[in-house]
Amino acid sequence: MIKSTDTLSLKTVDTHILVVTLDRPEVSNAFNTQMAWDLTHLFETLAVAADDYRVVVITGAGDRAFCAGGDLKQRNGMSDAEWFTQHLVYERMMRAVVGCPLPIIGAVNGAAYGGGCELVAALDFVYVSETARFAQTETKLGIIPGAGGTQNLARAVGEKRAMELILSGKVFSADEALAWGLANAMFAPEELFDAALDAARAIAANAPIAVRQAKQAIHKGLQMGLLDGMAFEIEAYNRTVTTADRREGVLAFNEKRKAVFTGE
Repeated sequence: MIKSTDTLSLKTVDTHILVVTLDRPEVSNAFNTQMAWDLTHLFETLAVAADDYRVVVITGAGDRAFCAGGDLKQRNGMSDAEWFTQHLVYERMMRAVVGCPLPIIGAVNGAAYGGGCELVAALDFVYVSETARFAQTETKLGIIPGAGGTQNLARAVGEKRAMELILSGKVFSADEALAWGLANAMFAPEELFDAALDAARAIAANAPIAVRQAKQAIHKGLQMGLLDGMAFEIEAYNRTVTTADRREGVLAFNEKRKAVFTGE
């Protein structure tokens, strides 16, 4: 069962949209072990039992931060063994996010540093507030991004830009995130969440099986060569042909009405 926790606030919007709020505003929504476990459980559950949900929107509590990364106060004084044990949870969390079959939209309302920036880069697409700020600060702490940052950020902004950002640990702005491809659009702070919900509603109105297959074809196809990716695309396409939603979509078009998709 999907429900709010001490670290995550969950809300259902319009039946098919799940809003996930990282809810530790007193520490800029930084990850502690419990938040990592809560996110892992949430996204692993959505992968096998999405129920009526078709889209996820993820944001941060408050207006100061989306997520400040790992909670360094919790990590202070950890032994090497304790650090490794905690990081295994972070790794599993990020794999659960990346592996979620539902589209995940980021509404980044403030600072996204370290692991927070890694989370942003792992999402399917991202809207940002004009006040959002980003950084991969790990090299300033004697480590490197270890929750997909070297991979997902490079895929989003390109190898040379990722090299600059990760090796320097420099802070970059919402404008730069938009120009470099990490963000899809930028909004005034008061408009950000509504814009993300509008995008979620547009997706949720489409055939959910088709949406999930399209997401998978894009994500996995980009890890392949072109011809292999095109072959994988056809496999994903073929899974939509026998659905009731495909028949409903064509019928609704011909009857000049809005299609009502059931996910079947």
